[in-house]
Amino acid sequence: MKSGHLRLLLSVLALISLASAYNRAQSPRSMAESARAFLASLDEKQLAKAAASFDESSRQFWHFIPSPDVAKRYGHPRPGLTLREMTDEQRHLAGALLSAGLSREGYRKARTIMSLEEVLRVLEGGGGERRDPLRYHFTVFGDPSEEAPWGYRVEGHHVSLHYAVVGGKLAGAPSFFGSNPREILTGPRKGLRALSREEDLGRELVKSLDEDQRSAALVSETAYRDILTGADRKAVLEGRPRGLPVGELTRPQRKILDELVSEYAANMPGEIEAFRLGQYRNAGDAMHFAWAGGVEPGDPHYYRLQAPEFLIEYDCTQDRANHIHSVWRDWDGDFGLDLLADHYRTAHLLPAGQ
Repeated sequence: MKSGHLRLLLSVLALISLASAYNRAQSPRSMAESARAFLASLDEKQLAKAAASFDESSRQFWHFIPSPDVAKRYGHPRPGLTLREMTDEQRHLAGALLSAGLSREGYRKARTIMSLEEVLRVLEGGGGERRDPLRYHFTVFGDPSEEAPWGYRVEGHHVSLHYAVVGGKLAGAPSFFGSNPREILTGPRKGLRALSREEDLGRELVKSLDEDQRSAALVSETAYRDILTGADRKAVLEGRPRGLPVGELTRPQRKILDELVSEYAANMPGEIEAFRLGQYRNAGDAMHFAWAGGVEPGDPHYYRLQAPEFLIEYDCTQDRANHIHSVWRDWDGDFGLDLLADHYRTAHLLPAGQ
């Protein structure tokens, strides 16, 4: 390559790197600006629902089932202000807050998933208050500033997104996306699949395995009814078979796995995406891929990728295997708990001897 072309290429790569770093640095700032604008638009009654202390215990209470069922099943109402309780202007500001915590593709998925409530309403002949695309709850925890930890959550049926900003650093787990239906089978939106890549790449990977690999990966002939970690505050998989060590994957198979992890990471804004990909790189071969159920389209199925720092779980079994649940969990960093621990160790050191 001629030196002039080489210098041009290096300049372009440097610009891309700088732009990427700039975009990552903007995530906490964009979130804070969006949160402040949203809160400023609310009246006193709305603020009582939408704003909470960062130390509020409900910050770690979460679920992905339809809203009216939460309090009945778990004795704890889902906090937050719903889109239905907002004016049109406030909904736009809430949408900006949702967008600030996602990439363009992640935002598309979230909005598509939310729109499926209307599809379910039609399929169920009304659906009552269970099926409402405006029943998504927005909560801001703490003061959106650079001085103290704060965060926010957007949650409703099949969307549960959690963010914490601590000392300028950003955490974004758990992050849950579901899709019911997995694929719309009739009507004007027939064929729509909100989480197509999560499904297709997982199946592509398991079908690429040879007999010995698949035998190691298969942890159950029958797919689990749901993701095993559910909506627990702390993700736990004790006693579960781990599956296939990823060090036994061939190079083409590892490339499929790369794409699968990237799909989950790329739902998030640049800073969180880069962090997740860093976790994946750091894990090296210290990961296991597990599969349960059938491998053909339409078969109930489940998979997970278990790494030292994170967990991906995916399940498609309910409603005749036309109903997806998927989640990214950080073993120690869900709800920004690892960032908080570091923050309190460094920013709140006790005097010597105490």
